[in-house]
Amino acid sequence: MEEADNDNLFDQRLNFPDRGASNRFSALVGIDEVKARLVQSLAILVNSNGLHEWAKKYHPKSDSIIGWVERRPPLIILAGDVGTGKTELASTVGDPVARQEGIEVLLLALSLSSRGSGRVGEMTKLLTEAFEQTFKAAEKFRTSGSKTKGAVILLVDEADAIVQSRENSQMHHEDRAGVNAFIRGVDRLADHHLPAAVVLCTNRLSAIDPAVQRRAAEIFKFDRPNPEQRLAVLEEPLTGVGFSVKQIQEIVDLVGPNAHRKYGFTYSDLTQRLLPVLVLDAYPHNGITFKRSLEVIKNIQPTPQFQDSK
Repeated sequence: MEEADNDNLFDQRLNFPDRGASNRFSALVGIDEVKARLVQSLAILVNSNGLHEWAKKYHPKSDSIIGWVERRPPLIILAGDVGTGKTELASTVGDPVARQEGIEVLLLALSLSSRGSGRVGEMTKLLTEAFEQTFKAAEKFRTSGSKTKGAVILLVDEADAIVQSRENSQMHHEDRAGVNAFIRGVDRLADHHLPAAVVLCTNRLSAIDPAVQRRAAEIFKFDRPNPEQRLAVLEEPLTGVGFSVKQIQEIVDLVGPNAHRKYGFTYSDLTQRLLPVLVLDAYPHNGITFKRSLEVIKNIQPTPQFQDSK
């Protein structure tokens, strides 16, 4: 079997801590609970030293239950609708993990373009090589104790295109082999207790192979922002251009579900479309006004919902 082209295998190789990633992680507002839980979960998966210190302090005889925590496969799934922050969170979470644990964290983001052109065996080869590179990088960080010098996060975005369920009768046998290669890779990292974790992002949790889902230490589900979360996104920028509390609340309601559509704006709709459009509509000769903003927003359609169905 030919080796994969390592230069094109990953879209990103990013070392944390990183100031830019820190700013991007902080900008993900409205999902604080998920952010905190993800950092905690990844920190324990890649560096169990903190867990052992906690157990020593609070539960000195807890070896049994701590063992079950440590035996979890190093896999986390982020699943949910488009534009809800999954990929941005997965791409930047290595920064708070690195800062919290006082270690270096290396992100390896599997390239979308490296996923093969449909040739027989190509996906299996690419996945095998991606895990091999992850394994080698994590081995360099391993120490003799529970404290690690660093950790690796392998990010697989749009994972339903790679690890779709083998229960699908239409699935090609080579695609099944790719799923098997992925499972072997996760199991190998777990068996060797390496400081590494795999993060999958998917819009279609139901499409992910059941064996992959069973191996996930955590599955985080992402929804479109609720009113409180929309307010968390919009309050600071709109206050900064002079909108009142009442005006901001009206906009928060306007970009939510209504009688004409059952879904509201996504996080990316708010941050990458709505807010920039308000600025560009006024620039360079006018200021941003509430009345004009309402007109502009009514002409912006939220991203259609992604239907997660088998």
